[in-house]
Amino acid sequence: MAVVELADLPAACPPNTPFVGLDLGEKTIGVAVSDLTRTIASPAQLIRKTKFTDDAKALFRLMDERGATGVVIGLPLNMDGSEGPRAQSCRAFGRNLQRLRDVPVAFWDERLSTSAVERFLIEDLDLNRKRRANVIDRTAAAFILQGALDRLKAGFSA
Repeated sequence: MAVVELADLPAACPPNTPFVGLDLGEKTIGVAVSDLTRTIASPAQLIRKTKFTDDAKALFRLMDERGATGVVIGLPLNMDGSEGPRAQSCRAFGRNLQRLRDVPVAFWDERLSTSAVERFLIEDLDLNRKRRANVIDRTAAAFILQGALDRLKAGFSA
């Protein structure tokens, strides 16, 4: 299966199955999972990066446990909308996932998601640096997935 546009992701997956959202960092992968109605995203897990195949196995294990059928990967675009090395790395991650399993993958613009989440964790939850480090990537993944879910619910005609 090829990478799909976000608008086409629901049709590429069985109904009433969750999606996973990924925030790909240098050392970790934040993972979030939606509910069955694909309305609410929740932080799920943090995968510490080792080798790609091991990382993919951990992700697929979580997807199997949750019954998830689609993947939304945060795409870190530059502020002008162009793609730099990090965005290209995220696209390569998605393609490599598909080489291991036929799973629909879509990308979602994640500009400023980590910054927004960090600001929330500091200002609203008053978490110290150590506690933030333990939750920021999973929470950023939920922020990314929630943005994609909200966009799907709103439709693409607007």
